[in-house]
Amino acid sequence: MNLNLETFLILAGLGNFGILIASALTPRALDWKTNLAPLKPFLRTLFWVYGVFIALTIAGMGVLTLLHVKAMAAGDPVARSLAAFITVFWSARLGVQFFVFDATEFLTTRWRRIGYHILTLAFIAQAAVYFIAAFRPFPDHG
Repeated sequence: MNLNLETFLILAGLGNFGILIASALTPRALDWKTNLAPLKPFLRTLFWVYGVFIALTIAGMGVLTLLHVKAMAAGDPVARSLAAFITVFWSARLGVQFFVFDATEFLTTRWRRIGYHILTLAFIAQAAVYFIAAFRPFPDHG
C-alpha cells in the first residue's frame, strides 16, 4: 500500500531537482542582466540572494524527501509535518503563479509557453503528492 506513495514521494523528491534545473534557466530566459541593471546594487544583490535562498529551500525539500521517503510514506508525525510544510510551499507557489505573476510578456516562444505550463503542472503535482503524504489518514498515527 505504501509502495505507491513511496514511489510518488521519490518522484516528488526528484521533481524538486527538476524544478531547480528549470529555475537555473530563469536568469537568462528573463534577461536578468538587462532587466535588473536599473536597480541599485543592493537591490540587485538582494534579488539574487532571495533566489539562492529559494533554491536552497527547494534543494533541501528534495534531499529531505529522498532521505525520509519511508517515514513520509508510513505517516511518521515529523515526516508528515515536513510534507505539510512542502505542501504549503508549493501551494503558495501555485497561488503566486495564478494570482500574482503575469508572465505573458516573457512567454514569447512556443518553448517558453510549453516550459511554463510544464512547470505549472510540476507545482500542482508537488503540492498534491505532499498533501497526500501530510494529510492522508494513517491507522498508526491518527
